[in-house]
Amino acid sequence: MSEFERKVLDVLREPMESGEVTISRALSKQTFPANFQLVAAMNPSPTGFYNDNRSTPEQVLRYLSRLSGPFLDRIDIQIEVARLPKGMWANDDSRAETSAEVRQRVEACHQRQIKRQGKVNAELSSTELKQYCRLSANDSEFLELAIEKLRMSTRAHHKILKIARTLADIEAKADIEHEHLIEALSYRAMDRILRHLTEQVA
Repeated sequence: MSEFERKVLDVLREPMESGEVTISRALSKQTFPANFQLVAAMNPSPTGFYNDNRSTPEQVLRYLSRLSGPFLDRIDIQIEVARLPKGMWANDDSRAETSAEVRQRVEACHQRQIKRQGKVNAELSSTELKQYCRLSANDSEFLELAIEKLRMSTRAHHKILKIARTLADIEAKADIEHEHLIEALSYRAMDRILRHLTEQVA
């Protein structure tokens, strides 16, 4: 993803947010449906790994600046692929779920969302978040502290709630629980990496 020019990626911000794209020309202006799912990958540094000691924090931050903050904010799930531990390839885990089993769980999760609110969690409005993604007082305080510490935006806050609601739905839980919030926060890898690098440079 980082090989694309920043201005090219930023063009995606409007359809990622609204599900529509507007094309303006001298004589007309047309809006088209553009509801899509973006899946992208990138190296977290110009040398392949952000703490491999082959790039300075300044170089890594310059590299990552190819992605604007508003663009990153619109990506629901950001996962860092860590190095596999020693001996991982030798382990034969025959207990792993099959694709059919995973599909069954995902379909059940999807149906719970449609039955509860008539739409998937990703499409919930700010008002609907308050209705369907309620947290306990302790969890609300925990999330606010995490948002402040990682310097996340309101948009990122909303996405964390939606992901946590989905994690609860996968487990058929009526309410979002603390572990769902923790897991949802773990899916904001770029926020953590950028904060870590910024502190090193400061």
